[in-house]
Amino acid sequence: MNEIFVGFEPVIFDDTEVLILGSFPSVMSRADEFYYGNPQNRFWRLLAGIFHEDVPSDRKSKVDFCRKHKIGLWDVVWKAGLTGSLDSTLGKSIVELAQVGKLVEAHPNLKKVLCNGGLAYNLFVKNFDIGIECKKMPSTSPANVRFDASIWEKELGQLVKV
Repeated sequence: MNEIFVGFEPVIFDDTEVLILGSFPSVMSRADEFYYGNPQNRFWRLLAGIFHEDVPSDRKSKVDFCRKHKIGLWDVVWKAGLTGSLDSTLGKSIVELAQVGKLVEAHPNLKKVLCNGGLAYNLFVKNFDIGIECKKMPSTSPANVRFDASIWEKELGQLVKV
């Protein structure tokens, strides 16, 4: 049997407006001990570009970035027994889903959920009915060859402070 891995605690604040849900931390993210730790993943470069800031480089600066821009981070899957990082493997190795509904209930300022990729979105809509807007976003993974940053820009642009 594969080793069971536990995801990260959510990054969320009282005034968080947008929750970004991934599927589960990749091998590189687990080694880095924080979300989107693969340097090839577009996530942090994308957000920095949207908000016209430098790319946050360490855990503290990433958390501070999220706080400043009212962004929360979590994953739909809480525990998984898997080898590697591919969503195709993850889909067959889910042990436990995260308590997304409880998190949303505890944060009434949330206006929308953005799911980073198809697996996160499909798991979310199949398992959670939280009563706020949810959008499927193009995966920021380097494996996604059809990535379209403009969709992310449209959804997060309203958070940019002029």
